[in-house]
Amino acid sequence: MGLQIVKETESTPRKVLAAVYSRVSTIGHGQDPTMQTRELTEYCQRRGWEIFDCYVDNGVSGKKDSRPELNRMMNDSHARRFDVVVVWRFDRFARSVSHLLRALETFNSLGIDFVSLCEQINTNTPTGKLVFTILGAVSEGERNLIAERVRAGLRNARAKGKTLGRPKKDVDVARINSLRASGHSWRTIAHMLGLSVGKVYAAARTNQGTQRPNALCA
Repeated sequence: MGLQIVKETESTPRKVLAAVYSRVSTIGHGQDPTMQTRELTEYCQRRGWEIFDCYVDNGVSGKKDSRPELNRMMNDSHARRFDVVVVWRFDRFARSVSHLLRALETFNSLGIDFVSLCEQINTNTPTGKLVFTILGAVSEGERNLIAERVRAGLRNARAKGKTLGRPKKDVDVARINSLRASGHSWRTIAHMLGLSVGKVYAAARTNQGTQRPNALCA
């Protein structure tokens, strides 16, 4: 019997796996994550994407970066268990622009796309990539603006003669000498006065002029 040669055919492309994320702040009061997940699932089905899992944070505030299902989804993303994250709206997913950008940067480094249904943003499209770039620029500009405001505030304070930093503590040299004379160590005195050992030692030394106090470690 002759050797049978089987001609290889092009394999069927692997389906895109989608992670669906939804969140509502309160349970009841007209809020139901089912509406979000249904629309997101239908969106995925229209594109032929297979749902890997639905991650639903029910009754969890959007002000929190850390949420049970969001954390589980991020862990799965690091394991590269899906190809795209689909959310109903930005504010259902991220609590701020910086939070959103950090997540998008993570997905981008992992080769995972991101879709926001209501904003019609898909980071796999030219428009979506542009939005991602703009968000990055806005976030960087925000950080630079905050830093410049801090620097301007410091300059203004100095111009008004204000002392910056933590207020200096008065050193009671007489008490240091008294405690030292009573046999207390430099470390004990420093602890009692809420000062550093070096500051206590320096104050005592300055007060005694060129006379060197007893050893620091005593």
